Amino acid sequence: MPKLYVVATPIGNMGDLSPRAEEALRRAGLIVAEDTRVAAKLLGRVGVKRPLASCHRHNEAGRAREIVDRMLREGIDVALTCDAGTPAISDPGHTLVAAAWGAGVKVEPIAGPSAVTAALRP
Repeated sequence: MPKLYVVATPIGNMGDLSPRAEEALRRAGLIVAEDTRVAAKLLGRVGVKRPLASCHRHNEAGRAREIVDRMLREGIDVALTCDAGTPAISDPGHTLVAAAWGAGVKVEPIAGPSAVTAALRP
């Protein structure tokens, strides 16, 4: 059964990408991104080459079912990313997560950087 990884991405410092997040990006057969240009830079930094698909606030309603159908049809894991932070919190992604849950796809959150803790630095 395919899996949807909800991958938290660095906020400002690319070195904050966790090893677990990098592993999820490597395992995924498709990376779904708020902005594919931002995701491509992140993937390039860690040497991961995967197909990219956009899923942002303007197309998420139509894309979510399409992505889940592809996951089920092709048996691929998908990593959902946003520009910075955790998808589906204050960024797009909640529609895709809901569609995955509805189809019985396991959703695995990959914790990472937090804007709240980043704001605490002096």
